[in-house]
Amino acid sequence: MHSPKPDGSQLDLFARDPRLDPWRAPVPPAEKPAPPPPPLPLFKAPPAPPRVTLPSPPRTADDPPLKRIVLGQYAVDYELKRSTRRSIGFMIDDGGLHVTAPRRATQPSIEEAIRAKQRWILTKLHERGERRARQAQREPLRWEDGARLPYLGGEIVLRLEPAARSHCVFDPASRELRIGVTAGLSEWQLKERVKLWFHAEAKRLFTERLDFYAPQLDVHYRSMTLSSAGTRWGSCTVAGNIRLSWRLIHYPLALIDYVVVHELAHLREMNHSPAFWAVVGSVYRDYDGARLELRRRSHEMPVLFVE
Repeated sequence: MHSPKPDGSQLDLFARDPRLDPWRAPVPPAEKPAPPPPPLPLFKAPPAPPRVTLPSPPRTADDPPLKRIVLGQYAVDYELKRSTRRSIGFMIDDGGLHVTAPRRATQPSIEEAIRAKQRWILTKLHERGERRARQAQREPLRWEDGARLPYLGGEIVLRLEPAARSHCVFDPASRELRIGVTAGLSEWQLKERVKLWFHAEAKRLFTERLDFYAPQLDVHYRSMTLSSAGTRWGSCTVAGNIRLSWRLIHYPLALIDYVVVHELAHLREMNHSPAFWAVVGSVYRDYDGARLELRRRSHEMPVLFVE
């Protein structure tokens, strides 16, 4: 009796599983499906903010070494100067922290005074560091015909004209600064020529504004000189000597007036007490708005000249 042969549709229960054949190569396991790619972000992330490094005072081979103090998570380098003053003073500019102390002040007492001002010092140093980082990311100005220069809150156009003799003329109607370019004039010489024009404009305008506001505050100043400070816009001594940064010429007249009034007010109140701000407010009401706007614009202003 013959058992029927299973056809292709029947299962042979006793058939040998070829996968169990020792002479047959093993069948590799099935590969796992690749995970789906992560979904694309719906919104583009904002660019990472520039890395901020706290500024520290520049040094030369002849300068004494900087002092260092740890404030929170920051190691802050600062310049220490001794003087005949009776108290410890602080000044922060683009070069970092500068401390002036009486000759008899001990190092522990100086560090204690710094820590008492820790929050203010770190805030100001961060502002300077952010400003420097933003400026480093900006495209440098190309000193060529048609370049745009900041002036009184707006822009003027630099025009370079071939000339036998150098000249520098500003046309208020077209807002063009025309420079006569002689043969062999270097970019450094061109920058110096433009800077001298800015200096002259600053001296003329600042003197006009000082003479306008001094009678309103019933004060008399002795002299006005220009400084090259980047963010310390002005200073005033008890003797009435006022220093103003020539870079203010880049800003609107309203902000220049604020700095002028601020320094003149020190001739009545040599401090920043409520009485001082009352003097400022008597002729310049929105001094808070001016302070904020001056700070904002200083972060955006391009650096034309490195000094």
